[in-house]
Amino acid sequence: MTSLVAVEKLTKDYGDLLALDGVSIDIGAGERVVLVGPNGSGKSTLLRVVAGLLEPSDGTVSVADSQPGSIEARAAVAYVPDEPVLYDDLSVMEHLEYVARLHGAADWEDRARELLDALGLGARGDDLPSRFSRGLRQKTAIAMAFVRPFEVLLVDEPFVGLDAAGRVVLPELMDSAARDGASVVVATHELEYASRAPRCIVLRDGRVVSDGAASKESLAALGKQG
Repeated sequence: MTSLVAVEKLTKDYGDLLALDGVSIDIGAGERVVLVGPNGSGKSTLLRVVAGLLEPSDGTVSVADSQPGSIEARAAVAYVPDEPVLYDDLSVMEHLEYVARLHGAADWEDRARELLDALGLGARGDDLPSRFSRGLRQKTAIAMAFVRPFEVLLVDEPFVGLDAAGRVVLPELMDSAARDGASVVVATHELEYASRAPRCIVLRDGRVVSDGAASKESLAALGKQG
């Protein structure tokens, strides 16, 4: 299996907070991986370092054989943050067009409309997502991630604010991406989703404490510790 994300002894030290403490993870092409752990365990920090948004204090990170934050890595990585980042003056479709063209997506408009219909945004393409509810903004960010090609998908707490339809569609989109060969890494508190993932990495105090299959019961027990 080709490795698309390679993290070796990664440390992120803010001075007053050690967010990541010697984390080593290797994620292959087509893998679906879930990151779980209590608030402050390092899940979001890990995703942001891999996405190239934070500089590591120590250790090494490789994304599709490139340095995080490089042009090559940015082309390979689609990132959905826990708080959607949207432009105030662009419509939903304009957001999707901008991202798709930036990454050279062919036939982006058909893909964009397919995504918006699946996510229940088919009638909102001309609306400004800056005025949307939290859930609709999240759906817009999800569509932006999937309208472009990627090799690595990083998703941070994607189920927050999503309605029932969105909670069905999003896992289907992520599963499809993995089947197409992408590495899919999701940080979540949703035990139901995490328990179905082929690989579950548990973080606590910036360290990996478990890496493998996990049941809903074992995840719930881990969440109660400390």
